[in-house]
Amino acid sequence: MNLVSPPFSLADIPHSPGCYLYKDSTGRIIYVGKAKDLRKRVSSYFQKRDHDPKTQKLVQTIADVEYIVTRTDEEAYLLENSLIKRHQPKYNIDLRDAKSYAYIELTKETFPRITIARKAKGAGQFFGPFVSGKERDYVMTVVKKTFRLRSCKSMPRNHRACLRFHIGNCTGPCAGHVSAEGYALQCSQAEAVLKGKTAELIGSLTSEMNQYADAMEFEAAMRCRDVITAVTHLSSRQYVSRQKDYDEDVIHFIVSEGTVFLMVFHVYKGTLGGREEFIFEESDGFFEEFLVQFYSDHPAPREVIVPEAVDEGLALYLGTIAKRKVVVTVPKIGEKAKLLELAKKNIETVHFGDEIRVEELRKALHLADAPRVIECFDISHLSGTDTVASMVQFRNGRPDKKNYRRFRIKTVDGIDDFSSMAEVVRRRYSRLVSEEKELPDLILIDGGKGQLSSAKRVLDELEVDVPVISLAKSEEEVFVSGVPFPLPFGKKTRANMYLQEVRDEAHRFAVTYNRLLRKKRVCG
Repeated sequence: MNLVSPPFSLADIPHSPGCYLYKDSTGRIIYVGKAKDLRKRVSSYFQKRDHDPKTQKLVQTIADVEYIVTRTDEEAYLLENSLIKRHQPKYNIDLRDAKSYAYIELTKETFPRITIARKAKGAGQFFGPFVSGKERDYVMTVVKKTFRLRSCKSMPRNHRACLRFHIGNCTGPCAGHVSAEGYALQCSQAEAVLKGKTAELIGSLTSEMNQYADAMEFEAAMRCRDVITAVTHLSSRQYVSRQKDYDEDVIHFIVSEGTVFLMVFHVYKGTLGGREEFIFEESDGFFEEFLVQFYSDHPAPREVIVPEAVDEGLALYLGTIAKRKVVVTVPKIGEKAKLLELAKKNIETVHFGDEIRVEELRKALHLADAPRVIECFDISHLSGTDTVASMVQFRNGRPDKKNYRRFRIKTVDGIDDFSSMAEVVRRRYSRLVSEEKELPDLILIDGGKGQLSSAKRVLDELEVDVPVISLAKSEEEVFVSGVPFPLPFGKKTRANMYLQEVRDEAHRFAVTYNRLLRKKRVCG
């Protein structure tokens, strides 16, 4: 399969967890996927040569991409299932399963059991529906084990405790090992988690854990700790899918230099289902004006979640055109506030992601000014032959390809990356100095302390006063001249990932040039 160039800019896609939606030339969504790193995942479709026939056809059909950023990988998983259910894309596996159960049930008994249910019918408590059978099963398994609820269908008196009791996964009501009151507390805690009300539960469990620790009852304290860990992890997985019997819209905006960047997130019965973007000029009262215009053309849901208060009459107007009550909410805490944060994060990522990562890099490197122009150097050779260097430039967080440069190493024989780096840095900046051209705000060297020292020595000779750092591939460690240890920011931080992206582009550009020279030499 020949590689297909993407019909959109990969640089626009962030290094964040989330979901991507491929569209065909008509704008129809043809595939939905999730990723821990959106840009890397989307890029892989256009960089691999060994796709299966179905994926080959998908890649040839892609005309555009949309993405939704999430806070965690787990949220991306839930959102993917929600989007697939909603859009039923042509190239996704058909996940419809007539036998799948959609609910978790706590039965109405003296000692309730936890089970799965096809429909929310009967006297028990039902939680759901879940967007995925796999996710439902995961939630039930964790809740059942964490709160040690019974799952056996019958519970005869004087029954011997089963294996689940002996391994600590059930409190053994069948054998009289727990009172009805004690078991009811287990059920109430499980109910709180299944309803998504975890903050208060985590607070009480933390207080209880501390009391046990003070009393030196360490086994009980560890039990509380394990429950807190499980509940915290589970609440992050359930964040995108919440139990609601009505629809909501979540609207947020950012104003920058007289322009409004606004997003509407549509939440269908608790499940995040899609978004719409709007960009327009700022004016007095623009937000309320937008709401009036938007809901004149779109059906208003039962609840509209917004970041600031609006006139009371607006809610009445929305109710009038919807022919039912519409609540406009401005949440400060809780799950609705988190949805607003998610909407804002998507605006920042889509429209201000480049500015944010430039600022994050400035803070990480403790620079006085933002490194808006970065130049990065990489050396490439094959066993010491055809040694070349590349220089790529990133401006305001994006590749500036018209200012890319490539060099054939002239003064170095064999494998000597340090001398090669010194040569190319001297050639680049002696020319800029002599021509009185603009210098970059930051110089990035691909390599460790050796390559960095070579570059810094040349810059000092040329009296080029520009910050210079290096990025070592092994652990993605960042070094500065004169400091023997790497800077203390991790490779998964936004600043470091930005440096990795710049370095990887320089490496790609250098390898491409090296291959071109080898091809010319071999083929004549």
